[in-house]
Amino acid sequence: VMSSGDAPDHSRRVSVLCWDQVRRLDSILGESVPIHGRGNFPTLSVQPRQIVQVVRARLEERGVAVRDVKLNGSAASHVLHQDNGLGYKDLDLIFGLSLTDDRTFRLVKDVVLDCLVDFLPDGVCRERITALALKEAYVQKMVKVCNETDRWSLISLSNNTGKNVELKFVDTLRRQFEFSVDSFQITLDSLLLFDRCSETAMSEAFHPTVQGESMYGDFHEALGHLVSRTIATRSPEEIRGGGLLKYCHLLVRGFRPSSEAQMKQMQRYMCSRFFIDFPDIGEQQRKLEAYLQNHFAGIENKRYEYLLTLRRVVDESTVCLMGHERRQTLALISTLALRVMAEQNAIPALANITCYYQPAPYVRDVNFSNYYVAQVQSHLCSNSYQTWLPCS
Repeated sequence: VMSSGDAPDHSRRVSVLCWDQVRRLDSILGESVPIHGRGNFPTLSVQPRQIVQVVRARLEERGVAVRDVKLNGSAASHVLHQDNGLGYKDLDLIFGLSLTDDRTFRLVKDVVLDCLVDFLPDGVCRERITALALKEAYVQKMVKVCNETDRWSLISLSNNTGKNVELKFVDTLRRQFEFSVDSFQITLDSLLLFDRCSETAMSEAFHPTVQGESMYGDFHEALGHLVSRTIATRSPEEIRGGGLLKYCHLLVRGFRPSSEAQMKQMQRYMCSRFFIDFPDIGEQQRKLEAYLQNHFAGIENKRYEYLLTLRRVVDESTVCLMGHERRQTLALISTLALRVMAEQNAIPALANITCYYQPAPYVRDVNFSNYYVAQVQSHLCSNSYQTWLPCS
């Protein structure tokens, strides 16, 4: 579904959470999440509510006012509708603040790294640990964006199972969602204030008022999409990468566009934007491999189905590429799918395939078992992918 026109006014974008939703939110914020250290660094045990409170307090001590803190993405969707078919991995926490210059960006980074020291186990000599060592040990990625429309930074803390704690510091961000089902943001301030001030435990009769907001627009429309597993967005051509990879992930999880016509239009926009942002085959491979690694931890068995779905969408909806470029991308996805199939079925001869950019070289360069090639071809033919493997 692609909506047009102005987004709904603010009153339609927000809604107050019910008791069950507040209770799920409280449970997520109180859950201990391991932050795994590299090398000899110990694992940190962090509750999201703790790290939010510590980071916020340290920022304000250093003169940086935090407007609000919000839970974003799949964790927020889980709070609003537990059986949403998406589950949640990352804990996306958004700190609203003013990032006026490079000094503030650096200060935010320094504060986060300094806060990690608080979570080190007893017995660790904190004085000898530098900020650089903490970054190398516990930070999976850092991102800084500063241009005319977007000023924000991201610090993602490592978790070996893919459940990263992602701290995002946002001044301005033009596009804050991909699809309606992951467009929710839940403001945490009232719940965190309740933690600090109330001596009485929360109950259905006594709990703080917590507000959620849909960045897509109408809150109840977006929540309806989540409940009915409907894929909807606004202006997919504005999403970096077009939202193509996330769209195929939603398809694999049982979500569907509301009509065939809207699906075709949406897919064409998404494919066009994907190839504008990632025109080089090497970039496409890096993006795909990173997506598989970051979004399929714990559900590795879904990777093969995901790649077949992606190949079908690209094959059906790509209208912006020359023929050889299109074939090259399809061959890349096919090779990745073959490698994933081999890993899942423990086929050594196929698992060691290198991704080549032309359709056929891996068949010549690897000692294939004709039996397994025939098995793969048979499977693809049964799913209307007759051209997936080249002739050897």
